Parts: sequence; C-alpha cells; structure tokens
Amino acid sequence: MNQLSAINEVLLTEVRFLAFKPVKPDLNRLGNHYLALGLLTAWLAGIGRYWDNPRAELWQYLGLGSLLYVFVLSFILWLLIKPLHPENWSYKAVLIFVGMTSPPAILYAIPVERFTTLETAQALNVWFLAVVAVWRVILLFQYLMRSAKLNGFTVFVAAVLPLVIIVSVLAMLNLEHVIFRIMAGLAEDEKSANDTAYGILVLITYFSLLASPVLLIAYTAIALNKRKSAASSKKA
Repeated sequence: MNQLSAINEVLLTEVRFLAFKPVKPDLNRLGNHYLALGLLTAWLAGIGRYWDNPRAELWQYLGLGSLLYVFVLSFILWLLIKPLHPENWSYKAVLIFVGMTSPPAILYAIPVERFTTLETAQALNVWFLAVVAVWRVILLFQYLMRSAKLNGFTVFVAAVLPLVIIVSVLAMLNLEHVIFRIMAGLAEDEKSANDTAYGILVLITYFSLLASPVLLIAYTAIALNKRKSAASSKKA
C-alpha cells in the first residue's frame, strides 16, 4: 500500500469515527499515521486557540499545551481505567484514540471576536465549548463500549471520573490566568471573548468537586469486584 492510499484510509476512518460510525482502525499497520494526524490537529487547534489571547504564554502560543494535553489525558485514561479490566487496552491505543478526538477543537480557533461583538463572541465560544465537550464525551463512551468492551454503570464511571479529575486539576492550575479572577469580577480592559466559557468552566468545576467522592467510591467498588472476578476465574 502506498502512502496516498494509507492517508486516504486514515482520513476516511477519521471522518467515520467523528460521525460516531463503528470503525476498526488498523493500528498495527497504520497506527503511526493515526497518531500523526491526531497530534497535528491538536497542535493546530492549540495554536489557533491562543494566537490572539493576550494572557497566553509562549508555550501556549506555540500549541505545546494542546500536545502535552493529549499525552497527559491519554495517560490518565489508560491508568485509571486499566483496573476496570478493559479489553484491547494499551497506552498507545488510548493515545491514538485521544488524538482522533482532536479535530473538533478546531472550532476554538475560529476568531469570532474579529467579526462580531464581544457579547456575541462570548456566546459563540460557549456553544463551541459545549459542542466540542459533548462530541468528545460521546466518542469516549462509544470507545469504552465498542473497543474496551465495558458496559453498564462501569462505562459511566470509567468515562466521567477521569473527566471530573481533569477539569478540577485544570481549574486549580488556572492555565487561562483568569478563571478564579472571574469570581471576583474582571475589569473592562481584561475581558475577552473566552471569559463566558471560563465562567462555565468554574461552574463545571464546582459540580465536579461535588461528584468526585461518589464517583471515587463507585470506581473503587467496581475495581475491587473486577479484581475478585479475575482472581476467581484464574482459580477455576
């Protein structure tokens, strides 16, 4: 197979994946191609997200934050879900999956503040945030059911717990240099098109902190039950 055919196959599979269609990427043959596409789109989305943000730092302008996020999110998902005994579970496979969810983040790169009012831009960015978040969460649920072969309440806990942890950590790190200041109010010259979206993040973080103890208890119970079942199967 030549490179053009391989690229066409990867792009077609990516489109079907983003459209929530069942796909079986050939990771043994084209795994590096899928990974390259995911990292490229994550990098471009990261550059586009921060290119006109006066509060961003150099590493954010260069899109390095989005690339790092792909690797860190993949590690968190791989590490947290592994005790739940998923099938087809490896760090590289999870890394490729996370990379394949990167293209929707290109929505963040649309400079809506350039051709709309600040209020309209803030509303649009909230919608972009919601669309991308829901899109990725649905893809994660499908991945855990179709590839990892998890089911029932286990899928819910496996998908939601890592997201709750990530949202809380990102808010505590305050990577946008504005999240906590929103609570006290921003001066007019400090406002940006993303401020409303950051306010939504504060609200999500609040509910994440409330939900995390319940999810951790459920996660521990499921992991222990899976471990006990695995031990019983070995004895049998």
